[in-house]
Amino acid sequence: MMLQRPDSNTPNPERAPFASVVVPCRNESGHIEKCLKNILAQQSVHGGFEVIVADGRSEDGTRDLVSKIAEGDSRVRLIDNPGLIASTGLNAAIRAAKGRIIVRMDAHTEYSDDYINRCAALLHRTGADNVGGPARTKGETYMERAVRSAFHCPLVVGGARFHNVDFEGYVDTVAYGCWPRQTFDQFGLFDEELVRNQDDEFNLRILRGGGRIWQSPDVKSWYHPRKTLGALWTQYAQYGYWKVRVIQKHHLPASWRHIVPAGFLLTFAATGALSLVSKMALTLFALVSISYTLVVLAASIWSCFIGGWSSLPVLPVVVACFQLGYGYGFLSGLWDFVVRRGGARQEFTQLTR
Repeated sequence: MMLQRPDSNTPNPERAPFASVVVPCRNESGHIEKCLKNILAQQSVHGGFEVIVADGRSEDGTRDLVSKIAEGDSRVRLIDNPGLIASTGLNAAIRAAKGRIIVRMDAHTEYSDDYINRCAALLHRTGADNVGGPARTKGETYMERAVRSAFHCPLVVGGARFHNVDFEGYVDTVAYGCWPRQTFDQFGLFDEELVRNQDDEFNLRILRGGGRIWQSPDVKSWYHPRKTLGALWTQYAQYGYWKVRVIQKHHLPASWRHIVPAGFLLTFAATGALSLVSKMALTLFALVSISYTLVVLAASIWSCFIGGWSSLPVLPVVVACFQLGYGYGFLSGLWDFVVRRGGARQEFTQLTR
């Protein structure tokens, strides 16, 4: 496991800001300026805060935008992320951070103006090793609104608590995260092998090490989901793929919600192939197809109760992208990491938006 430890020289708390906001990014020229303005407009934080942007060598002008903002506000620092991916960017930013607490923020998300203060208060109240809010979403385009509706449907995403915007209590992961610096001293930094799921793996490490993670709906942020079906498929295929690597590293069985999409896809493919030579397999193939069609329709209707009925025409395809994309990625991960015992395929290492 490619884990890193932060430097042992903890900054002098009398001179350091109270909080360090870390922002990993790459090719985010369309969002980074708005994101930083949102962060810099946060309510006053006792002890102050800094913002460290770890840029993965962007090629679209992102660095210039961040540099310009940094010139006008000394709280902002731009650092290089030669590893290009989120885990290496987070680690670089955490090493450079001077704050007593570390707050992760991402470019495609909006934050309430009391976000940092809410996180700090939650750390103080709970004594947890990581705190955060649920994964709220905001859709502007028609497709984003459809993806948003499905994102909050338990039949689509498996009922994970961080999708429940009203849940408060102990959880296995939270959206983004806020940590006391000591959390990284105790549990290490993010696993730099993981292109996706690095936050899930880190939270799993916290829990297995006896730590605690707390979610509160008082901590509010709004994530902007993918705008196209292709981007959504790629995102969830990568989630499924790297989940296999996390399970393999920690020798833990997957939750049922991780296995079901892959199990269905495998059954569908196997019965479909056998149906060419067997009437019984053809019957099974028809039953599997009908069953999944009913699941997709049920999930689509359920999603409409969450996000409105206007998205119904496209929701069956959106639901399939969530589930089958994840299943395809999971099966691909099993083949590459478990059966073939090789490295990651390129299609699962290139982050796209």
